[in-house]
Amino acid sequence: MNDFLKHFQMQHAAVPPKEKITKTECPYCSVQCTMNLHEEKSIRVSRYSVSPNKEDPVTDGRLCVKGLNAHTHAIDERRLKSPMVRENGKLSSVSWEAALELTRIQLQDLQNKYGKDSIGVYGGGSLTNEESYLLGKFARVALQTKFIDYNGRFCMSAAAGASNLTLGVDRGLTNPLSEVPLAKCIILAGTNIAECQPTIMQYFRKARQDGCKIIVIDPRETATCAIADIHLKVKPGYDAALVNGMLKVIVDEGYVDQGFVEQRTNGYTELKEHLKQVSLSEAAALSGVSPQLIIEAARMYGQAETGMVFTARGVEQHASGVANVRNFLNLVLLTGKIGRPGCGYGAITGQANGQGGREHGQKADQLPGYRLIENPEHRAYIAQVWGVPEEELPRKGVSAYEMMEAIDRGEIIGLIILSSNPVVSNPNSHLVEKALKKLKFLVVIDLFQSETSKFAHMLLPGSAYLEDEGTMTQLEGRVMVRRALKPLPGKARLDWRILCDIASVLGKGQYFQYESAEDIFNELRLASKGGLADYYGMTYSKIEEQKGMFWPCPEEGHTGTPRMFEDRFAHEDGRARLVPIQHQNPKEVPTRKYPLILTTGRVLQHYLSGVQTRNTPELNSKYPEPLMEIHPDAAAESGLVNGGYARVTSKRGSIRLKVKFSQKIRRDTVFVPFHWGEDQCINRLTNPALDPMCRMPEFKVCAVRVEPLS
Repeated sequence: MNDFLKHFQMQHAAVPPKEKITKTECPYCSVQCTMNLHEEKSIRVSRYSVSPNKEDPVTDGRLCVKGLNAHTHAIDERRLKSPMVRENGKLSSVSWEAALELTRIQLQDLQNKYGKDSIGVYGGGSLTNEESYLLGKFARVALQTKFIDYNGRFCMSAAAGASNLTLGVDRGLTNPLSEVPLAKCIILAGTNIAECQPTIMQYFRKARQDGCKIIVIDPRETATCAIADIHLKVKPGYDAALVNGMLKVIVDEGYVDQGFVEQRTNGYTELKEHLKQVSLSEAAALSGVSPQLIIEAARMYGQAETGMVFTARGVEQHASGVANVRNFLNLVLLTGKIGRPGCGYGAITGQANGQGGREHGQKADQLPGYRLIENPEHRAYIAQVWGVPEEELPRKGVSAYEMMEAIDRGEIIGLIILSSNPVVSNPNSHLVEKALKKLKFLVVIDLFQSETSKFAHMLLPGSAYLEDEGTMTQLEGRVMVRRALKPLPGKARLDWRILCDIASVLGKGQYFQYESAEDIFNELRLASKGGLADYYGMTYSKIEEQKGMFWPCPEEGHTGTPRMFEDRFAHEDGRARLVPIQHQNPKEVPTRKYPLILTTGRVLQHYLSGVQTRNTPELNSKYPEPLMEIHPDAAAESGLVNGGYARVTSKRGSIRLKVKFSQKIRRDTVFVPFHWGEDQCINRLTNPALDPMCRMPEFKVCAVRVEPLS
C-alpha cells in the first residue's frame, strides 16, 4: 500500500499545474479596467492571480493595487454561502425555500398591515446595469412601493443634477478619455485622480507633456497636484465663490467665445449682470485663494484654444453641490470649450457602475433610460414595456438619507438592501443605526457580513463580480460586457436571480421571467429606447466586438456616441443654460467650540465602505485604519502628537482616530477617509444637510474640534 501511495504521489508531482486565463473587469472604480484572471489548477487546490490586459481600450494594460488584488475577496472563504435567519439574536443557516417563504410572509404581512409603501428598497452603484434596472422594476412591480434609492445618491447626484439642468442630459464625460491629451488647459476640481482612478493618469501626463497647462483645485496637496501648474488650495465649501472670481476675469478680460454663447446658449445677459456685482477681492477672501492666483488660473483656461473641466466629490458633496457644478459648467460654456475634440466636461464617477447605476431606475424619481417617474408619457411607456397598468406604478419616493429618516419615523417598516452598506456610507450614521434597529424586517443581500448586516433579520448570499454576468457603464459612458468566470460558492445565488425568486413567491413571477442577464439587458434596451440614456442599439455581441459602446445608441446599426453635444445640447431648443450662481456658505462653519473644518474622501487602497477591501489582507495591511490628516500648526494648537490618537467631535458625536501630520493640507482643515465602520466611521460626524435639488448630503464640510487622547 505504501509503495502504491508513493508511486501515485510521484506521478502527480511530475504533472505541472494547468493554467486557465480568462478576461474580466476590475469590480472597483469607474474606470472598469479589464484584466486577466489566472487560475492554476493542481490536484488539491486552485490558485488565482491577476495580470493587466494589454489590449484594454482605456488603460493600455494598467492596473492599480486594488485591481491586482481584486480576485481575493471573491474567493474568500468567509463569504456568505447560505441564507441565514436571525433568531433570538443569533444567525443560523436555513434553506433557500425556508428563506424565501419567510420573506414572503414578512413582506406580505407588513404591506397588508401598513400599506405598499411600508417596504423600502436600497441599492448600490456597483450593481450591473441589468441588476440596477431589475431592482427598480422589482420595487415598482413586485413590491409596488415608491421607496427606492441607492448609495449612488452620495456619489454623482449633484453632477447629474447640474448636467441635466445645464446641458439637458447627464453623461459622466462628454468626451472619451482619448481626447484629454488634445486639451491645452485642464481644470481638475475636487478630484484626486492619482489615487482614486490612477490607471487614467496617463492621459493627463500625456497632455502635460504635449504642453497642456493643468489647474488643480483642492484643499489638500494630493498626489494629483504633482502634475499641476497651478494649485488653488480652496477652502472646503467655497468652490462657487472661487469660480465666480474666475468667471469675472474671463468676462472682463474678453475670453468669452461670443459666437458660441450667442448661438448655443441661453442666459448670458443675466450671468454677465451677476458678474458685475462680483468682487474679486471678496471671492479671494471667501475661497482662501489669492486674487493673483484666481486671475492667473482664469487667464490660463480662458486663453487656451482647447480645454476640459473635470469635477468630482470635492465639488459635489455639498448642500450646494448642484450650484457648484453649474458654475464650473458656466466656465466651460462661456469659453465655448465643449462639443469638439479636446473640449468638454467630465464628472469623474467614483463607483464601479456609478454611471449606469443612475440611468435605469434605482433612483427615487427615475425610470429606465433616464425617464422620470412623474412624467405621464414616461410612465405610460415603461408600464407598456413591463406589461402593467400605468396607474399601478407608484409615484416618486425620497433620497437615500431621507429613507433612513423615514425608517426612523416609522414610515418604512421593512427594507431590502442589495450590495450596499448604508450604516457606513450615510452621513450622521448614528441616526442610521438607530433607524435600522426599528425595522420589523431587514433583508441584506451581500457577499460578507457588514456593519449593516448586524441589524439584519435575514442575510442572503449574493454574487461577486467573477460569478455575475452583465454590463457596466464606466466613467466615459462606455458600456462594457463582463462575463461570468466562476461558479457560485456554496448556496449563493446570482443577485438578479434572488430578486426574481422573491418576486416569484410574492406572486409576481410572470413579470420576471429571465433565463440570463442578457435577457434582462434586452428588456433594458427596449425600456431605454427613446430615453436620454438610450441603449436600444446595443447588443452583447456588438459591445464585445467594439470593445465597448458609448450611449446614446438609439438604433440597431448605430455605433454609439463617443463625443456629446457637437451640434446641439439635449434641451428642446438645443441650447445650454448659463445661470448666475450666488455663493452659499456651508451649513456649518467653524466656531470657537468647533474651530476646524472636517472634509472626507478616499484613499488608494480602499473602496467605498470597505466591505471588500477590508476583507483583502494585502490592501488592508497597507492602510489598516483611518488616519486624520492635520497641519502641524493646527495640531500644535490642539496638543496633538504625530502618530498619536485624537478625539474628533462634531455636533453629532465623537470618534477616536490616529493622527497624521501633513504640511499639504490647509491649516483650518482636517481630512479623514470614509472606508471604515463602527468606532472608526467618520460618517458618525458628517452633516446630513441636503442639497435642495439633488438631495446630496454635505459630506465635505462640517465643523469639528480635536483633542489629544493618551
